[in-house]
Amino acid sequence: MGARGELFTTQVTLDNRSYFFNVKENRNGDIFLQVVESKSRNGEDFDRHAIVVFADDMREFFKGLDTSISFIEKEKKERSKAAAERRAAKAAAAGKKIYRKPTAEDERRREGIKKTGRVHVVSKRPSTEENQ
Repeated sequence: MGARGELFTTQVTLDNRSYFFNVKENRNGDIFLQVVESKSRNGEDFDRHAIVVFADDMREFFKGLDTSISFIEKEKKERSKAAAERRAAKAAAAGKKIYRKPTAEDERRREGIKKTGRVHVVSKRPSTEENQ
């Protein structure tokens, strides 16, 4: 066992913050996760904040975390879509035409190629009739 009951530690560093994920064991033998945020304050001092999640509560804790992450991702997509619609409406009101980059599916439709999941090979060699 490491210092202060540490069994495992990993660190994630972002800009002016570091997050430490410490798996520890207390004197009673209970294993818990300690999440510590260390934030640089004016380059010299650090603000440190920690939360502790005991092993018995981890499933519920992570279920709540997963639910929150799913909500954030969904909300981000919806906001992005709404912003694109607002930009399109604004451009349409101003009489501008909106161009978007064509996707691979758009290119296939334009070329008349249907997506079948099979590979289509087209020879670029001239046919024998053209050679004669």
